[in-house]
Amino acid sequence: MLIAADKFKGSLTAAQVAERVTAGLHRVAPHVEVESLPVADGGDGTVDAAVAAGFERREVRVAGPLGDEVSAAYALRGDTAVVEMAEASGLQRLPGGVFAPLSSSTYGSGELLRAALDAGARTIVFGVGGSATTDGGAGMLSALGARFLDADGDPVAPGGGSLGDVETADLTGLDDRLSTVDLVLASDVDNPLTGPEGAPAVYGPQKGARPDDVAVLDAALAHFASVLEKAIGPKAAEYAAAPGAGAAGGIGYGALVLGARFRPGIEVMLDVLGFGPALERATLVITGEGSLDEQTLHGKAPAGVAAAARARGKEVVAVCGRLALAPEALGRAGIRRAYPLTEAEPDLARCVAEAGPILERVAENIGRDFLT
Repeated sequence: MLIAADKFKGSLTAAQVAERVTAGLHRVAPHVEVESLPVADGGDGTVDAAVAAGFERREVRVAGPLGDEVSAAYALRGDTAVVEMAEASGLQRLPGGVFAPLSSSTYGSGELLRAALDAGARTIVFGVGGSATTDGGAGMLSALGARFLDADGDPVAPGGGSLGDVETADLTGLDDRLSTVDLVLASDVDNPLTGPEGAPAVYGPQKGARPDDVAVLDAALAHFASVLEKAIGPKAAEYAAAPGAGAAGGIGYGALVLGARFRPGIEVMLDVLGFGPALERATLVITGEGSLDEQTLHGKAPAGVAAAARARGKEVVAVCGRLALAPEALGRAGIRRAYPLTEAEPDLARCVAEAGPILERVAENIGRDFLT
């Protein structure tokens, strides 16, 4: 039995989900062997999943989205690092939770990458998602040695709203170590940088951007890419249109400029966490996340786990807080059955507040259905 579930956002970490499911299964089948491998898709919770899989947690002080110092973590095992941009530049890092769509910066994410380089990382999995920022990765690039100057030769202000003022992009000071590192951009979205499907239009409103802010940010990012084209050539335009460029407010674009290769986040994390060998040992796989819905089917962790398991002929069931997918959609995703907390407790507020004990009861039902 393998538990490979993501977090229940706002209620349980991925590791806690595994603990609660294990406890429920053991009430019904005390002797069943259960292996847990908490997973993540590159967004918030990615470092926690890596630590649960045996990576060492490293804490560093970096700049938050508005420049205030925060404590952020990355994970390291051997010469492989897992860096989560949300640790430095995520929505949860905004002071007082107040949105700042035009001025928030990814500078701290660049500092996290630099810390991983300082620790000797040769492969860096850069998980992006949950960002407070829409700066195209300009802050991150600045932290790594790039300079973005206005018409007077002064550094432009932080944040995506200021990128329209960039006249010169100087990348000659980028950290030399970046050229020898395998940088993997891990994301569950494949949006381009700008346009109707770009970072400002699709994700800006989630970060407090009003329609006029979205227009400013989209124009600023397009301008930023055109200035970078003068510095690095036509590749700048190719990167802007590439899948993943619009991830996490366009930090995906900055990562591509650094030479990153884009891969779906869950695929990367399953490789890094050692999912393949664990899957071979499993007879049944339990995956899940807080909400199983249409988004789940587009690169989220449960869909990735189910696809990999189905390819190996393994049966998969899922646990979740709420279920918004029909049985047919679950079946197409490779999930035989889903067990939502709302089946055991119809009150949604109680499901959130008491997710742990309710999940144990749900896991007992899985045990009865599959282990007895």
